[in-house]
Amino acid sequence: MNNTLFGYTEAQIAQFGLTFGVGAFILYMLFIVLNLALESKAGKFGTFILFLVLSFGMMGFMAKNLIQWMLGI
Repeated sequence: MNNTLFGYTEAQIAQFGLTFGVGAFILYMLFIVLNLALESKAGKFGTFILFLVLSFGMMGFMAKNLIQWMLGI
């Protein structure tokens, strides 16, 4: 038995889930923040603050992936 699932190793499946799965979740969370800003009638500055504060952790995740890509890890 070669420890693969549909021809992919566990590491390949985990990497796929980390990049595309978490990326899709980040897009969904950005939609939620936008919906929150629209429903609360936050205005331009309020919307900017909501995106800045609520998306700060997502920016860190994306920065980590960018740094790893630039370093070739």
